[in-house]
Amino acid sequence: MRRPIWLVWLTIALVACQPIAAPAPSAPAAVLDEWIEGAPGVGDPVFPLLGNGGYDVQHYTIELSVDVMRNEIMGATSIRAEATLPLRSFNLDLLGLTVEEVTVDGAPAHFARNGQELTIVPTAPLAAGALFTTVVTYAGTPAPIRDAHLDFVDQGWNQRNDAIFVVSEPQGAMTWYPVNNHPIDKATYTLRITVEESYIVAANGVLREEIDHGDRRTYTWEMAQPMASYLTTVVIGDFVRITEATSTGVEIRHYFPPQDADRLTQLFAATDEMIAFYSDLIGEYPFDAYGAAVMPFPLGFALETQTLPIFGLDTVMEGVNAHELAHQWFGNAVTLASWDQTWLNEGFATYLQRLWLERKLGRAFLESGMRRYYEMLAAMKTPAPGTVDAQNLFSMSVYERGAWVLHALRLRIGDELFRQFLCTYYARFKDGVASTEDFIALANEVSRQDLTDFLRSWIYDETLPPIPEIGESFPSSD
Repeated sequence: MRRPIWLVWLTIALVACQPIAAPAPSAPAAVLDEWIEGAPGVGDPVFPLLGNGGYDVQHYTIELSVDVMRNEIMGATSIRAEATLPLRSFNLDLLGLTVEEVTVDGAPAHFARNGQELTIVPTAPLAAGALFTTVVTYAGTPAPIRDAHLDFVDQGWNQRNDAIFVVSEPQGAMTWYPVNNHPIDKATYTLRITVEESYIVAANGVLREEIDHGDRRTYTWEMAQPMASYLTTVVIGDFVRITEATSTGVEIRHYFPPQDADRLTQLFAATDEMIAFYSDLIGEYPFDAYGAAVMPFPLGFALETQTLPIFGLDTVMEGVNAHELAHQWFGNAVTLASWDQTWLNEGFATYLQRLWLERKLGRAFLESGMRRYYEMLAAMKTPAPGTVDAQNLFSMSVYERGAWVLHALRLRIGDELFRQFLCTYYARFKDGVASTEDFIALANEVSRQDLTDFLRSWIYDETLPPIPEIGESFPSSD
């Protein structure tokens, strides 16, 4: 996520509910003792109730019919999952909306609601290793989450000015579909959204099909690579689709308000060049498509939703595009393992944004800018980024001191090894999650040095460490 006003690079801005009944399996009593209830959360340090235990989702199929003006949805989400434990019941995260029916493998299941927890009891327990399909049918008006700790954004499904956009980070996915709502459980997605004929729908991945029903139209989007739930999005409104020439084979498609399309096309013209630069630096772009969805009003932030970052008219800047694009590698393909480690997402994206600017403006420009940020962090006594609470998820600590963790590592080990580190980190954890301990261990491995104390001081010490000596610059990719 990008909070642009103070974070933009200095050159840019110096229930319907059935009661739970116990299943009636035919297994012997001794076997019944082995069945458990899936945990209602994964114990995340910041959001302990996000996610659920006992299963691993493979694929979501989200089918929604949307009345944009009324801001109402009705539909069903099908969830293909594997039981990782022998389950007599399990939970999904779903906040608000009215659940009309739940089935597991085609059979009606009992269910109950308690806050964000949707507890499901299948007709028969699920053996560990079993693949099963849950279908939840629901309807209503999705309401975004308003969190005092994240007061710059309404999390989840938003309607504004005859347009809809979804900001799922960090908790908002559960406002519009039932989900195992934690980054450790990535899955592939099919999003099938039906709207009035006058609206355009954009979502994650690749547009596979449009079906014209006369006065309504269905858009089918496929996200073929694993995606964390907080990166899911749907954008609905009056947009034009703009395609950009590509040198990398990545499909580049933007969704712009018609009245701003020409200006925005010019502002995003460097996208293909950025993809080529990051691909050369880190590794091949991880997905099939990329492009911006620009809302026809200011938002105060931009968001790295997978393959389709969301921008407001106030955050359309080359540096912000470089930031959200960098997230596709770090944050999206390689995702944080828990929410107290947001520096792994934001520190990487912030520093890679700087590397794009360094390529254009030179190493001296990068160094002077990083030193100014260092002085600001020291003056403000910015907390260490290693473990943050809800109030600091998207703070200067994770963006700017997080970027300094990477810059310090680069200065300490030199450009060649730093580049090797980026490539190896990406390749090793691609399509999965990584932790700060994974980061430190890999830095030790690549550098063949014990950098544990050095990196821990940058990540965890309240006092900002001294700047290491400056190494060589990256060679130009021109």
